[in-house]
Amino acid sequence: MNTTYHHSLLNGLDDFVEEQLQRWKGVGVAVAVIHKDEVILQKGYGYRDLESKLEVTPHTLFAIGSSTKAFTASTAALLVDQDILKWDTPVRTYLQDFKMFDPVATERLTIRDMLCHRSGLPRHDLMWYNSPRSREELLNALQYLEPNEDFRNKWQYQNLMYMAAGYLVGQLKGTSWENVVQDSLFNPLGMNSSVFSVDEMQNQPDFAFPYMDQNGESTRIPFRKIDAVGPAGSINSNLVDMIAWVQFQLNQGQQGGKQLISKEQLAVMHSPQMACDSPFHSKELPVSTYGLGWMIDSYRGHAMIHHGGAIDGFASQVAFLPEEQIGVVVLCNTNGSVLPYTISFNVIDRLLEVEPVDWSRRLAKLVAGESNESEAATDTIETPTTSETSVEEKPVETQVHPHDRPLHAYAGSYIHPGYGEIVIQQTNDGLQATLNAIEMPMEYTGNDTFSVELTLFGLKITFTFKTDEQDTISSLSIPLLLEPGTNPIEFIKTPSV
Repeated sequence: MNTTYHHSLLNGLDDFVEEQLQRWKGVGVAVAVIHKDEVILQKGYGYRDLESKLEVTPHTLFAIGSSTKAFTASTAALLVDQDILKWDTPVRTYLQDFKMFDPVATERLTIRDMLCHRSGLPRHDLMWYNSPRSREELLNALQYLEPNEDFRNKWQYQNLMYMAAGYLVGQLKGTSWENVVQDSLFNPLGMNSSVFSVDEMQNQPDFAFPYMDQNGESTRIPFRKIDAVGPAGSINSNLVDMIAWVQFQLNQGQQGGKQLISKEQLAVMHSPQMACDSPFHSKELPVSTYGLGWMIDSYRGHAMIHHGGAIDGFASQVAFLPEEQIGVVVLCNTNGSVLPYTISFNVIDRLLEVEPVDWSRRLAKLVAGESNESEAATDTIETPTTSETSVEEKPVETQVHPHDRPLHAYAGSYIHPGYGEIVIQQTNDGLQATLNAIEMPMEYTGNDTFSVELTLFGLKITFTFKTDEQDTISSLSIPLLLEPGTNPIEFIKTPSV
């Protein structure tokens, strides 16, 4: 790699990345830096496979999570260029059966609304997370999910809307979202290693395993397959391919002299559509907005377009500063890691030749719960350390609370038309709830309520059982959402045969 003047701005970066890996207990990380049309760094640090001590390389595939969203928005922009789709024509015009809970949203919702997160729907992530349902089935279940805000009133990060947008793009092209991305973006950009499923990724010669910090140890965890909501976050890629993607953004939609996406539509994606919240709000990052598939912020007085992602065992950040022609990609195989942020912001500070901000210290405070901002702005799945849904620590005496009724009275199958079926079973250790094959142990807390642990989300939620006139358990109420002001999800007990 030729050491140019620009490259000297990265002096000491290797030491910084290694120190961050130690500090944040990261397993592996891959970093690429573009400056003025030149790739000045593409390098792996740490391990893609900790057990076999296999190192990360620029070719190592990682799940990029929500950094997928910009690809989905780009496919929509391509269809706008081809006059197949309009940003502001109601989705219902294209998908006659499309239906939301709110009749106004059903009639008016556009692909622009979907892509800038203003549908009125809160996250409802547990509805699709690990669900066996197909994309069509999830799309048809949208009509049963209650909004918690008026349509277009507020920015609320929403993965299901991205799934729906990708589904629409596939339908309009008479194929799947995956095929549209492959043919119109991956192939022309030479992104030859990128794949759409963690199943496919594991057939490749160089891929990273997912890890999670458990009691101070980096523990390998299962891959999370999210193909059904693919357009919201299922792409797996490496530095080599993501460099091509960022250069394509910096070159205003051109690849090899050919305009793949018109400058006009790329500008729509790169323009603020909705004010949004950010966990990084500070004097360096005073304003946060969302475009289409990208967050658009002012970073230390410079326009910064970026998006992060996180899915089980992986975290990513893709960022570029169009005026300065700076691009950064950071891919990581540690669950919920802040490394993609601390590293990418440090690189940007170096290239802007400004005093680096100690983002590591600031994010340590955030992670410690000194601020209750979650990383909702950037994550496919957030793993918040604090949440409104956490229940208070229970005093010891409630642990041995006498049951108001026998445990088997709660057992059975409970149905919600949007979320599907939750099954409550008696085990040797008491009751266990299962939703989308996710098993959740239940602990009785009195008055027909149970404390339930969602280990992967780092959350405890309260299950409340309700009774009918005969004092028989008839339904189950669960606050499945991290957003305030949302109604609990009511699952109705199905009569046992």
